[in-house]
Amino acid sequence: MGRRALIIVEDLPVPFDRRVWTESKTLRDAGWRVTVISPRGEGARRWHERIDGIEVFRYPLPTTAAGFASHLAEYAVAIPATLILALLAWRGRRFDVVHACNPPDFFFPIGWLFRRLGSAFVFDQHDLSPEVYTAQGGTRGGLVHRVLLWSERMTYRTADVVVATNRTYRRFAIERGGVDPDRVFVVRSSPDPARIHPVEPDPSLRDGRPHLVAYLGTMGPQDGVDLFVAAARRIVEARPGQVRFVAMGGGPMLEQLREQVRAEGLDADVTFTGRVPDEEVRRVLSTAEVAVSPDPANDFNEYCTMNKTLEYMAVGVPVVAFDLEETRVSAADAALYATPNDASELAGLVMELLDDPERRAAMGAVGRERVAGELSWSNSATSLLAAYEAAVARRREG
Repeated sequence: MGRRALIIVEDLPVPFDRRVWTESKTLRDAGWRVTVISPRGEGARRWHERIDGIEVFRYPLPTTAAGFASHLAEYAVAIPATLILALLAWRGRRFDVVHACNPPDFFFPIGWLFRRLGSAFVFDQHDLSPEVYTAQGGTRGGLVHRVLLWSERMTYRTADVVVATNRTYRRFAIERGGVDPDRVFVVRSSPDPARIHPVEPDPSLRDGRPHLVAYLGTMGPQDGVDLFVAAARRIVEARPGQVRFVAMGGGPMLEQLREQVRAEGLDADVTFTGRVPDEEVRRVLSTAEVAVSPDPANDFNEYCTMNKTLEYMAVGVPVVAFDLEETRVSAADAALYATPNDASELAGLVMELLDDPERRAAMGAVGRERVAGELSWSNSATSLLAAYEAAVARRREG
């Protein structure tokens, strides 16, 4: 019987958390029996099911809206619900590894409990929570910021192994968290080529216009989708009736963004689809001439690997993004870079690419090559499995 792994994620429902689902399938293929606990969400309503051989438990959340009070209500439900479902999934049969993904960084008590029951604890740091808080308007050095730094530190200390999404996060774990470098593994997010790949373009998506520009990702306060809308407005003003914009994804800002589009009279030009199935993502991205990563510069985004950017590259769509450190590491010459937070320059670069099909083709080829090579999931899968082996070995030793 294979070894057992429990993966905990609160930020997105599974299987829509792409990183978690790819990790789960990689472990399954390596012989692990994988159980995942996540919140419910659109398209993921059943409290218990088995998908592709992976057991999934889900719980309802009272809210996923932005704001301090909403987050308190969310975590007040998520943490005890996760513990209850974890114990239900455990049923007296030891998990070899309990793998907690952030945000939030409040799952370390569950990790501590299962370590007492013989499990290794892996902390998968998707985000720098203190930086996310300040990026959303929180006060650096205030009470909430200090609590987030403390909970991050406690999670580092509880973990047998830390999994970082890039080398910058690895540096934070070592320098800010005091984690032994030998216990920090870089597991980059990378698109699953079976899920995100080019397909035949669908010209009907352009709605009779020459061009389609796409966004794919979360509609949250730190994602810059308002800047995507601002850039779209400038392009519509400069080239009326020439470009259609499609933004795919869900999140707490979705309805607010739809209202912004209506208020600005852009509803004929900009469509927010909400969360869509993979086949629709492939169809839209394969038809788009340009895709946008409008994440603004702040303490969080500067260090974050943007999954949307990698998925654009996997389909071969040239990217326009703000000039952020980790975005350049990921995209390199597959993107053009605007001055951070400047929607006018973002719009100008989009129009520049719309006018240059040869450059678009060359940048798209660079993106596909990077995702298939240096940034491929096969490299990260090796690191993930090594992290698990290191965590299990550490638990046996101590």
